[in-house]
Amino acid sequence: MVNFALFKSKVDLEKIRVQDKIFELYKKEEELTTAIKSLAQKINTQYIGKRPIFIGVLNGCFYFATDLLKNLSIECEISFVKVASYQGLKTQGSIRQLLGLDQSIKDRHVIVLEDIIDTGYTIRSVVEQIESLGAKSIEIATLLFKPDVYDEKIKIKYVALEITSKFVIGYGLDYHGLGRNLNQLYILSDVQELKENNESMNIVIFGPPGAGKGTQAEKLKEKYNLKHLSTGDILRAEISQKTDLGIAAQEYMDKGELVPDEVVIGMIENILKENNSTKGFIFDGFPRTTAQARALDELMNNHNISINHMLSLEVDDEELVARIIQRGKDLGRSDDRNESIIYNRILTYNQKTAPLKKYYNDQGKYHKIEGVGTIDEVFHRLTTVIDS
Repeated sequence: MVNFALFKSKVDLEKIRVQDKIFELYKKEEELTTAIKSLAQKINTQYIGKRPIFIGVLNGCFYFATDLLKNLSIECEISFVKVASYQGLKTQGSIRQLLGLDQSIKDRHVIVLEDIIDTGYTIRSVVEQIESLGAKSIEIATLLFKPDVYDEKIKIKYVALEITSKFVIGYGLDYHGLGRNLNQLYILSDVQELKENNESMNIVIFGPPGAGKGTQAEKLKEKYNLKHLSTGDILRAEISQKTDLGIAAQEYMDKGELVPDEVVIGMIENILKENNSTKGFIFDGFPRTTAQARALDELMNNHNISINHMLSLEVDDEELVARIIQRGKDLGRSDDRNESIIYNRILTYNQKTAPLKKYYNDQGKYHKIEGVGTIDEVFHRLTTVIDS
């Protein structure tokens, strides 16, 4: 049995500790129940005589699925699936398949059940797989929806509750496997987390090529008295100083190979040790993959600090290309003038790096920032998120 420490704060707001995190009461059971009943009524009205099949995406949807079906009066069926990666197969950027679907859905009306939809990557994969199996219609029903971080074009027709982009647990949702059995919804307490990290602030600034990460990182560095860590600058410094890590990195680069994650992490660890009294760090250009993000989390945990915010600058592809071409003209960089090279860099980012959004969103640290506007306008959006 999970032992949650329950207590009351000075304002009589119920809180809960799960492992190393403090969560505050966000939505009471009554509010969740009311929202689910209202959603069920809409489905009852719109699916009379259609006998839909519900497909619940495990693990988190079991609470929601159970309560939704209790309130349905139409004829229906339900099946549960898990989403898994293909073994050695990639198609159209999708690397997922459905496990557990043991009945035909050809020519059936399908309603996919999710506990929560944030970026939408998982639901897109599920819908693609169901479409390939010949469903007559497909709709999505979710207990919770985070519109601020949703990146897909698929319409979410049935939403019980729209919520903030912060990390939540309870009612089927978990933190490291814990908290699913809570009957209410709890939200991560940022104030408590900052306090536990001795008021330090560590930021990952994120975005595609040409989004303006370097410019904004320098401005954030000045405002919050942080140390700006650019992967490129770190590599060049280690190589110029001929350190062991710099020599190792140069050997890989001379062969045209990427510098391994463990070498880059070693360089970052040296900087953390040398700057252990700094207020915090801005990571620019690293991490680029989920594996790197996990390695960075582990490293920072060893130093009793953690990432507080992942700030993602969002700019459409056409604007990015125009910016990079102009930069190429201004700085005389030939690789910034070739549109096919530029589009390939953006495509690589979307395929390999963008999934980091989900990784940090699952921790309640992802913030989507509109990256179009003047430098000062974008900077104001960034500081508004941080200061709040």
